[in-house]
Formats: sequence, C-alpha cells, structure tokens
Amino acid sequence: MVFIADAEFLGGHSDLLAGVIAIRKKEHCEPIWNTLKLFGGALSPWDAFLLERGIKTLALRVARQNDNATKLAQYLSNHPKIEKVHYPGLVAHPQHELVKRQMKGFGGMISFELKGGVVAGVKLIESVKLIPLAVSLGGCESLI
Repeated sequence: MVFIADAEFLGGHSDLLAGVIAIRKKEHCEPIWNTLKLFGGALSPWDAFLLERGIKTLALRVARQNDNATKLAQYLSNHPKIEKVHYPGLVAHPQHELVKRQMKGFGGMISFELKGGVVAGVKLIESVKLIPLAVSLGGCESLI
C-alpha cells in the first residue's frame, strides 16, 4: 500500500504544494525513491513555514468542515431538486456505519446528483453567485 497525503489541504490557504508518501511494502520504495531523485522531494524553507503555519489550525478547520458538510448534506438530501446526495455522514449512505467506526468525522466533501442531469448541473453552476467554480481543494473558500 502506498499512501499519499496532499499538503494543500494541510496548509489550508491554497498557497502550498507539498506532500508525504508512506509506504508499507519495501518493493514500492525503490521506484518512488528514483522518482524523487529525478524530480526533487524536499520543501523549500518558505513552503515548510507555510505547512507548519497551516497545521496549527488543521483541527479547527477539519471540525468546522465536518459540521458544515453534514448540515449541508442533510439539507440537500431533503431538497426537491436533488436526486441523490453522496456523503458518508448521512445514515442512508451505504458505508455510513463503517465510516462511523473508522473516523471521528465524515469529511468536508459532498457530491450530489440533480434531478434533470447535466442540463440542471450546468444551470446550477452558472447560477451560483457566492461559491466560485474551481478545481482546487484545500483552500479556505467553498468551491463548486
């Protein structure tokens, strides 16, 4: 098993690119080490500072993300224009009990399906005023 953690989320301000790789099996080590030798694998002092700064507020940010996502998922699951909500914090989620045993919270990411499919999705994205359309994760703003 190879586990890769994204430090953009750890930093929390969309100003950091870093990560960590944790390897269980020794045979995975050599190819990863060779890649790191070619492309580099050390943080600059500035990036290390940004990472250390962001980690200080990580517990608070994750707790708030869990709370907000749970409330939003519950709201969306009762909305007449929503077909389905994918969020492990909802009792209806197929792995809710497993997640409850393994985690302290349910995470800050929600996905949902709109009644009306792609056409409804495009209309929603084009209508949203306060939440920007973006592909980045780990910043301090909500994104769609």
